Amino acid sequence: MAQGTVSRFVINPEGDVDGFILSDGSLVHFPPHLGTQLVAAVRPGDAVQIAGFMDGSGDVKARQIVNQRTGQQLFDQPPPRDVPRPPPALRGAGLVRLSAEGEVMRVTTARRGEPDGVVLRNGTVIKLTPGTAQQFVSLLRPGASVAATGYGTRNQYGEALQATAFGTPGNLTRLYSNFPN
Repeated sequence: MAQGTVSRFVINPEGDVDGFILSDGSLVHFPPHLGTQLVAAVRPGDAVQIAGFMDGSGDVKARQIVNQRTGQQLFDQPPPRDVPRPPPALRGAGLVRLSAEGEVMRVTTARRGEPDGVVLRNGTVIKLTPGTAQQFVSLLRPGASVAATGYGTRNQYGEALQATAFGTPGNLTRLYSNFPN
């Protein structure tokens, strides 16, 4: 069990809230299909209690979140079966071209614990594929200065992008030949 104060929400490149950062810098993940319920249950500044487990990178995978101010509880549960998902060809239809740069606060990890992106000090999430992230090991550490361009979402909860170019400010490496730098 963990507890802390919600500092800010984090989103995925599609714009779904999929977690939050606690005031101590801890990153708490929650399924994106429950993002609407999460933002209804807690707000930045709320003290929360979290039941779940810590992954190999120190991130918390929440199974239950309790707002200590209101007593409201949110449980991890599978997405409803009767709500159709968009076909793969349409999943990125709402993404826009974004650029970001700043200091790395946290490195994010994929399911097997391999690095797959960063959270900047300003809360922006930059995602990389785990294979691509291996090219940038020296930049995937807290305190590193990074920059990226890619496609994602900026909304009232934050900014996140899937990088198509990544590196240091002024020195980006193109990641995919079929996307502009």
